Amino acid sequence: MKQINCAFRSLSDIKGKKITVMGLGLNHGGEAAARFFLNHGATVTVTDMKTPEELAPAVKALQNDPEIDQSCLRFVLGGHEAEDFSRADVVIKNPGIKYEGNQFLAVAKAIETDISVFLALTKAPIIAVTGSKGKSTTVSAIHYGLCEAGFRAFLGGNITVSPLTFLEQTAPDTPVVLELSSWQLADLRGRGVLRPKIALITPIFPDHQNWYNGMEPYVADKRLIYADQTPDDWTICQANDPWGDLFAVETRARVIRYPSAAADVYLNDLLVPGAHARQNVQNAALVLSLRGVNPDEAARILSHWHGIPHRLEYFHTWTFTNPAGGLTAVWFYNDSAATVPEATAAASQAFGRPVHLLCGGTDKQLDFAPLADALAGQTPDAIPAASIHLLAGTGTDKLIPLLKNRGVAYNGPFASLDSLLASLQKNLTSQTSGNLEEIEEIVVFSPGATSFGMFKNEFDRGERFKIGATGAF
Repeated sequence: MKQINCAFRSLSDIKGKKITVMGLGLNHGGEAAARFFLNHGATVTVTDMKTPEELAPAVKALQNDPEIDQSCLRFVLGGHEAEDFSRADVVIKNPGIKYEGNQFLAVAKAIETDISVFLALTKAPIIAVTGSKGKSTTVSAIHYGLCEAGFRAFLGGNITVSPLTFLEQTAPDTPVVLELSSWQLADLRGRGVLRPKIALITPIFPDHQNWYNGMEPYVADKRLIYADQTPDDWTICQANDPWGDLFAVETRARVIRYPSAAADVYLNDLLVPGAHARQNVQNAALVLSLRGVNPDEAARILSHWHGIPHRLEYFHTWTFTNPAGGLTAVWFYNDSAATVPEATAAASQAFGRPVHLLCGGTDKQLDFAPLADALAGQTPDAIPAASIHLLAGTGTDKLIPLLKNRGVAYNGPFASLDSLLASLQKNLTSQTSGNLEEIEEIVVFSPGATSFGMFKNEFDRGERFKIGATGAF
């Protein structure tokens, strides 16, 4: 493949350029890109298929920024105009937009992403993390650990923080932790700008099959994380796993396999629940040790880490008098970032006891059998759920027959969060078991599917669940 050179060799190259930001979005990526190029003297057109009403928060944030020259900013919302792409010096593409068949990208002179521009211009050492699940937990734990160990570190990428927001603060002694989705990695193909000192790949499971139509092209994008590493770098991947075996053979970097290697860092009791969270934090401790942090110090630091929003995030306790006359305390956890069935299966087992599981949503052409098996207690050491409440969606339509075939009871599907929460409350308060001692119940909102149709995205879904549950209980 022909090498794709970055459109900018330095920050000074941006001044006077005509930039089109394709995809404003609501997760701050397009907003951050627009602000970055405006602040460096470019003229920026922001264009998105969504309407001004849908994008109102991001539009207002840019329009109300006193540091932006509004005369250099233009919005084209509710559709694209071909001239904004053909006349632009550079198009900054949102990673969720495909190249194939895109008439607007086809006429662009140069295409970049916020990640490609950042990597081309920064001198910081990169710690890059990809995989199917556990990415956000892992990068957040790594970043927390580095900062607590005394590093001036930065965190960005798929975790909804554009690295352009901190580009000018980076230096050769400021490690940057990047969470990279398969789409973000695909946008870097052929550019030669991603050369992480440490590349970590969390477990691989089927995901985004509605986009890729097969595991091989999905994993091919993941493999780009180590494509330009050297023998001086590190690749960390799963042991006893076919994909991990492929990664270990292909990479030119030094290889470390987990869980065996990561287990060498002994962790005290963690504040985040579940075996998968423990593995992610152990991998974070391994990365810290590769950056020179004493393993005992890394374990001490990470034992104080509280986790991150939307990943088994505790946020509320509701207490009521149960039918037996005792108190029942219900602990609520938000795991809305779980968008694959395997992640929800793990969440259902994370507490070592039955949980009230709220799940379901839109299908991504994924197999829901692993989740159904876990809920039926048909996987090793699996604990069946105390109750199951389903949100409506095409993914739920696939899950229901699997639950029926396994004899697993469920409630729903419900067309709204409000109706689901009402069902949950009825279930909790009508339980006749109990005593005069306090009983603890655990509620976990872990969809195992995407949020299209009912919510803007998984983060909106999680926030609305927290608001709804706090108000209803």
